Amino acid sequence: QVQLVESGGGLVQAGGSLRLSCAASGSISSINGLGWYRQAPGNQREFVASITRGGVTNYVDSVRGRFTISRDNAKNTVYLQMNSLKAEDTAVYYCRVLYTALWGQGTQVTVSS
Repeated sequence: QVQLVESGGGLVQAGGSLRLSCAASGSISSINGLGWYRQAPGNQREFVASITRGGVTNYVDSVRGRFTISRDNAKNTVYLQMNSLKAEDTAVYYCRVLYTALWGQGTQVTVSS
């Protein structure tokens, strides 16, 4: 079974950028939906962005225009480019194979204001 490992989180000032990566242990070329979610302290985990095998993307309104999801099937990796970061983007970010119980372990993103 494919395993997912996120990386790229860290501490950044408001207005800055980070790029998260989600590396799969196996091929993702046959996986249709891949997504990023986040969970802030005291909040439920929420959807952030998704991408289909054909490259169709979807975003939560709060990040549209600032975040970009992409996938590189040759590298078995999904990315989340995050620009113009805000304090409210602070959370643990998880990648997921959509509509399954397959999640990564998460990576912390902290945005200082």
